[in-house]
Amino acid sequence: MSLESGGGLLAGVAFGERDVRVAVANGSREILAQQLMPLQADHVADEGMERAARLLADLAETVSSGVEDISAIGFGLPMPVDAISGEAGSDAVLPGWRGVNVTDAMSAYLRAPVALDNTANLAALGELRAGGLRGVRNGCYLKFSYGVGAGIVIDGEVYRGSAGTAGEIGHVTIDENGPICRCGNRGCLDTFVGSRALISSLAASHGPLRLKDIVHRALAGDLGCRRVIEDAGRRVGVAVAGVVNLLNPEAIVVGGLLAEAGDLILGPLREALDRCAIPSAAATVELRPAELGDEADIVGAIHRASMLSHTNISIS
Repeated sequence: MSLESGGGLLAGVAFGERDVRVAVANGSREILAQQLMPLQADHVADEGMERAARLLADLAETVSSGVEDISAIGFGLPMPVDAISGEAGSDAVLPGWRGVNVTDAMSAYLRAPVALDNTANLAALGELRAGGLRGVRNGCYLKFSYGVGAGIVIDGEVYRGSAGTAGEIGHVTIDENGPICRCGNRGCLDTFVGSRALISSLAASHGPLRLKDIVHRALAGDLGCRRVIEDAGRRVGVAVAGVVNLLNPEAIVVGGLLAEAGDLILGPLREALDRCAIPSAAATVELRPAELGDEADIVGAIHRASMLSHTNISIS
């Protein structure tokens, strides 16, 4: 394994609500090593960054002379982030990270520049460069897992909006009198299709389940789990129809844990999209399964690190 094509290692970090995945790649963005570590859902930022830094240091030592070879880091969190200030910004998801300047703190850990982004944006970037959105000028990556998020692609680039919060489809209000969301609003999409809602809806009939249990049982033919997943697909399809009406994308790629249910979720999603979107817009959008699976965000993180590395080279 060599570090040819350009100056050291690229590093990627992608946090989920319950885990962190790290990877190191060469200058050609070929991943040389990666590792996934579970985390407590209520962990704090210092703990998460220290673990990520330690994992990256270990991986760097296995493929090169050590952490000093890391030239840039792409860093993803499953929450709104301010890419300009480098701060995480949510009391609802990973509240232990709220207000932390991740860019500065992680740079201090590893002595390398850090590009901070939302993991849905990173997954969109990964699919755009190496997966189901290749060649797409205007499209969307839909992350359907413990919550729902989206990464938007406009004119061949990931669109982040003025404050870095573009794509927060999980917090689109679909019922203003609905349940209170963890963001403080009522009736957000997440309150109907997020993991808490799905697990709660099956508690009386199935007892305690994990989200992946629901997917596995649905694929095995469990009628209750199938119904819950199909209903979730329909609700997301209604929200996605709004995205289709607004942006008229060529393709929507669906990834995340619930996407592993395949046609059980994609079928109802497509049906609702066709029913609720403008016919001409619905007719021209292709619904595709993600190609990179649960590695989409880490692949995107490596590409983000590569972009940052080249920017630093051009400036110096």
